[in-house]
Amino acid sequence: MSYNAATEARRLMRAEPAATLSTGHGGDGWPYGSLVLVAADHAARPILLISTLAEHTQNILRDERVSLMFDGTTEYRERLTGSRVTVMGRAAKTDDAHARARFIARHPSAAMYAAFGDFAVYRVEPERAHIVAGFGKINWVEKADLLTDISGAAELAEAEADVVGHMNEDHSDAVGLYANVLCGRPGVGWRLTGVDPEGADLARPGDRCRIAFDKQVATAEQARVELVRLVKRARQAV
Repeated sequence: MSYNAATEARRLMRAEPAATLSTGHGGDGWPYGSLVLVAADHAARPILLISTLAEHTQNILRDERVSLMFDGTTEYRERLTGSRVTVMGRAAKTDDAHARARFIARHPSAAMYAAFGDFAVYRVEPERAHIVAGFGKINWVEKADLLTDISGAAELAEAEADVVGHMNEDHSDAVGLYANVLCGRPGVGWRLTGVDPEGADLARPGDRCRIAFDKQVATAEQARVELVRLVKRARQAV
């Protein structure tokens, strides 16, 4: 499969459940790095749920410029042969209910503190990204190429919770096949946590993975077609 810098960068942004958030510390501007949980909206813009009590949030309130490093190298024996991407952008608080729901679906434990008064959802609007995907695969990716075009995909966002609920309640066997066969992840108890125009996220306690659609989708019906296609592929592989 040919390497596409923007596609690989976006895959990491969607797949990794955590990232290193770098902000400018206080008034001196020193870089300050912290580990944060992260999700992505349908365009692949990073979503954070953070507290005003946290040092990084105070830094963002002073200077909205941030970077997020998504590390896809943890399962490699030689870490530097794996892919990682640093996304540079501006973080701003958002009241987008869909962004909040996607974050909590991806990180269910966040439901315990999401309603606390000091917590809020922030969305990072990327300006560019720098990806290193192994030897000779080092590229800058601009915003226009980095994000997914979601014009015309509002219906999928509105139907996402229903699609996810239907798959988990009525087709848990298919969800298990996605994880076990297509992702190569063992174990039972896998659940869909989100569906976006490019694929779907899955999780079980202690593990996560992602499946990619063959075609970008914009509606629940188009997502259903892709999910059916993928389960057929998994059954054939078995």
